[in-house]
Amino acid sequence: MPFRLNIFSKIVILLLLLLCPILILYGLTNQITNRVVQEQIESANLNQLSFFLHQLDANIEQLSMFPVILGYDPYIREYIDQSGSPGYDRLKAQSRIQEKLSLQSVSGGWRNELTLALTKEHTALSSSIFLNGADLLSTNRPIYRTWMYDSASGRNGSFIREVGEPFRAETLYQTAALYQVRFDNQNIIHLLDVYKQDRRSDPFLYHADYPSIMNSTSDAGVTASIIARLAGQPLSGAGQQLVDIDRQRYLVSYVGSAQLAGWFLIDYVPVQKIMSPITMSRNLFYVTIGLLLIMSILAAFLLYRNVQVPIINMIRSVQKMKRGDLSTRIAYHAKNEFDYLIQRFNEMAEQIQVLIEDVYAERIRSREATLKHLQAQIHPHFLYNSLFFIINSAELGDKESVVAMSQNLAEFYRYTTRAEKQTVTLREEVEHVRHYLNIQNLRIHRLHFDISVPDEMLGERVPRLILQPLVENAIVHGIDKTPDGDRITITGGQDERFNRIVVEDNGAGLSKEELKLLVKQLDDQMSDEIGCGTWNVHHRLYYEFGEGSGLAFEHGDQGGLRAILTWSRGTAQLPHTTVKEHTAWPNS
Repeated sequence: MPFRLNIFSKIVILLLLLLCPILILYGLTNQITNRVVQEQIESANLNQLSFFLHQLDANIEQLSMFPVILGYDPYIREYIDQSGSPGYDRLKAQSRIQEKLSLQSVSGGWRNELTLALTKEHTALSSSIFLNGADLLSTNRPIYRTWMYDSASGRNGSFIREVGEPFRAETLYQTAALYQVRFDNQNIIHLLDVYKQDRRSDPFLYHADYPSIMNSTSDAGVTASIIARLAGQPLSGAGQQLVDIDRQRYLVSYVGSAQLAGWFLIDYVPVQKIMSPITMSRNLFYVTIGLLLIMSILAAFLLYRNVQVPIINMIRSVQKMKRGDLSTRIAYHAKNEFDYLIQRFNEMAEQIQVLIEDVYAERIRSREATLKHLQAQIHPHFLYNSLFFIINSAELGDKESVVAMSQNLAEFYRYTTRAEKQTVTLREEVEHVRHYLNIQNLRIHRLHFDISVPDEMLGERVPRLILQPLVENAIVHGIDKTPDGDRITITGGQDERFNRIVVEDNGAGLSKEELKLLVKQLDDQMSDEIGCGTWNVHHRLYYEFGEGSGLAFEHGDQGGLRAILTWSRGTAQLPHTTVKEHTAWPNS
């Protein structure tokens, strides 16, 4: 039988077909959106870091211009040109220049120190009162034309830049005057703190050869791990990379400073923090998918409960009715439109059961009448022959034959005329056959018979006149047709399921074609060829004992015909008490 999907399976498949494209499209959209958002967030982090470094470089560039501005100041030029002036005028000019340096220093956004050094006079003027000119001019060092980091100055270190005069001078002793600007790292630290407060990140300045400049609340452990990872890596321009530290991934962004050569502004944030909007979107996607699945499962469950279950119950009940179980009813309450169908089905089944039982009862009564009529028609010429035998024996004075014939004939007809009792024990049936054979033995002196039935079988219930028609056929169609036929054997046996009685003669027998035709006629309508007795025996057994019971014929070992009666053990039923369940009635 080819596989066919039921309505429930088709609807579930339809739900899946509707749900799968939605899930696939939503998944692809969510994946693309997450990737775009991630790229935008990473790009925004790098851009903001670049903007912050641009601000830092702008402040440093402004400080870089201070020495140039000082070099063009007229008071300073006058002071340098009048290096040999009297002491009073010199001191007055120094006071004015220090005031000038202080005003220039505080004009910048960052705290800084401006210094003017005259190398030939070994004199230094500064905006800071703590400057030691002797330390500044103690060695003939190179001039710091670019920003140089001095980690030894102060607690935090500082950056220094110088302009010499003349401009081509390379060392301190080659200059007539030196302009120096210095700013403390605390300016950068303060700016890093402001950036960290706005961004909730952890920025710092990194140089491969100098200590890094941290913000005031930097995570020393993570920062040290990142610096260790960056050590030895060639950094240039700007970029980003992922670093795993203590089972956590960080996004490290770096931008090279245009003013501080070799210095990079580095910022790192946990990837989890960056991905929080993406994670939220992904979690929302999963929740949506979960809700869709739950709704689909709920819809499938409601469909199964309210549609599939009532259909299954109705199909099962219809199949039971098809097998003949007319008592089946549907005990399910659907609480929907199926309630009406179930109620109508139960009413229909009840009406069909009543109608079928009425038809069965009528057919049973008709069959009982037919059986009684058939029993009354079992060869009435047998009576005539027996009566003529008594008359002839009486004329011959054979008193013993008359008595024997009369006694057996009386027992025979007393048994056959008790039509109100349709089932008897096998013992009664065997005694009836014995009387019949005694009658035939008086008529046919060469006839011999042997009856061998186990005692445990004699209590089995059988239909009346089930053996005598077979014995009669063995005599009429077997023994009488050949002078060599003289014996009839009746034997009984049983197994776990069936009882069997075998009636065998050594008469004329049948050919293969005749035997095949005889077996076939057992299932056909009763005809003159098979006779009412044999046909009646077969259908009575089948009718009362069910499948596997009936009459069979085969060639006997003595050359005659063997008739085999088979019926179920202990299952004899009265036709008027119980209706057996059959898919088809036997031909009658």
